[in-house]
This record gives sequence, C-alpha cells and structure tokens, in this order.
Amino acid sequence: MLELGIKSKNYFNSQATLEKFIEECKYPRRGSKNKTFTSLQIADVIGRAFIIAYKEQTNLLESTLIKEGLQCEVLRQKHQPEYKNFSPSYLCLLNHLSAWKLAARETQPTLIVEADFVPVVGLGKLPLPFNPYQTNVGMCWLYTCASQIYSISADGYAEGSSVSTVAYIVTPQGADKLIKFAEELIQQSDPNAYSTWDTYLDNFLRHHHLKNYIPFRNYGEHGGLPNLEHSRHGLSKTHRADVLYNQLAFMPMYASKAGVDYFNFFLVRLQARIKGIARLLTGKFLRLPVLKRSRVPARLANFAIRRQLFPSI
Repeated sequence: MLELGIKSKNYFNSQATLEKFIEECKYPRRGSKNKTFTSLQIADVIGRAFIIAYKEQTNLLESTLIKEGLQCEVLRQKHQPEYKNFSPSYLCLLNHLSAWKLAARETQPTLIVEADFVPVVGLGKLPLPFNPYQTNVGMCWLYTCASQIYSISADGYAEGSSVSTVAYIVTPQGADKLIKFAEELIQQSDPNAYSTWDTYLDNFLRHHHLKNYIPFRNYGEHGGLPNLEHSRHGLSKTHRADVLYNQLAFMPMYASKAGVDYFNFFLVRLQARIKGIARLLTGKFLRLPVLKRSRVPARLANFAIRRQLFPSI
C-alpha cells in the first residue's frame, strides 16, 4: 500500500544482552542493569523509534531522538498517483499503518512520533508510563490531546485515553490490533473524506481487552502549524500539550517558521496551560462518574491535581 524510505541510525544494544533479559521479563531492557520495572526509563525498553513523515524536515527530531538513546528510523510516505484526492487524515492513517506493521513484528514496544513532534529535554531518561511486565498493554500516549484518566495503579501508572497520534508507544500486541483497526476502517471509509480515526483507538483496543496509558505529564509538544482540515470540519485547528514534563529540546515550528518568536511561543504555551487547568476544573480530565466509581478516588484526584502544579511551561 505504501512505499517507505527507511533511514536507519545507530543500533545500541548487543543481542546477548537482549536475550539475557528476555528470560527475566516480558520486554528486554536496552543497556540497563539492576533496575526494577518502576525505575525503567523510556530508552531502557523501547526497541525502535519511527518518525512518520511525508515531505517534512526531520533531521532535528531524528538527531534529538538518537541523542536520547533511541534507535531512530524515518518512515517517509512516497506519493502515489492514486493518493491524489485522498484526504490528509486518510493519508495519515496509511502512514501510521505502515509503522504498526513494523511494530507488530518487534519483541519490544515501539515509539512512533509524527514529524512535527518536539520532545522534551531528557526524553530517553523519563520514566516508562506503564508496567513493562504487564502483558495486556495496548498503547501509551506520550503526547496527549483531550486526555482523561480511568484508574491509577498502586505503582502510579495512569490508565487513560487520548485522541492524538503525535507521539505514542505501541506494544507488539497493540500494533497487531491496530492493523486490524486500520484494515476495517479502510474497507468502510471513503479515502477522500475527512476522518477522526485517531479518536477511536482507545475504544478499539479496550474492546480487545488491552489497556492504554498516559504519562504524568506530556513528554513533548505538538509543534505543527494550524491544521485547516480540522477547522473545516468544525474542530479546533490547533492542539498543544497542556503540561510538559520538561523544557522542549528545540523550538516548535509554530514559533520558528519566520525566525524564533519567543512571544508567540510563550503565548501558545500559556493558552495550553490555561486550557489544561480548565479541563481539570470542569471534570473533563478526571470525570466525576469515574471518580465516584473508583476504589481509590484520592489516588486519582492526587494524580490529576499534582500534574498541573509547578510544571515546565
């Protein structure tokens, strides 16, 4: 369906190290020893990192991910004559499908990011937001949009959902189910029509008995320019990270297209912070019915409130 140009970079781990750890847990740690799963970092567990791209410049993102200790490859979609009238959202689905097919063949979770993702400083050393020993994990968003939480484990992992595919981790079993999701959608959809397919990923995976997770705070920003396709269909043309785990590794496109614009950067980040706090106060991030049904409501409330306190802008 797609022709992919794959650009490979630096593979860091020996096969012997991987095989040794496979005997100890579900997913092998990459280059880390004597760690419990609660202290595992992103770079310890992620097998490969794919950058989803079309014509976008990806050199800066690619070099940043490599510096973070990730095995990074670019999956660049090549235009085909039959794509001429396809909607951007449908083409985006095809690009993610290509990454899911590769991720399903992996033995470790895979990081998938879009070309306009801007990671925070130290992404590779940030905590893994789910339990790598757990065998029913589908995906984990590292960048969230319109997110909400369902439960918090005793170890502090937040089961929840998001409606964006800017940056996420997918397990092999999660990728296998997402391939089926895409194939069903392709059969039923008009490729020329706009689709909000990314809003259905959580429900689809949960229907197949897989759990999905979100991080305590966003591991990066959506740095892209306003999406006119969204606005033409009554949706917001922009979405940004409500709260970041750390400072960004480089300036997002929305604040650097015509030279670095610090004023616009801080204005956008302030608006995102206000929106995030508003979602918390209006019960959209942690919904009241979820809180009432929870056996540990204090743990949920604590997570939801703490994530908005004293963050990096």
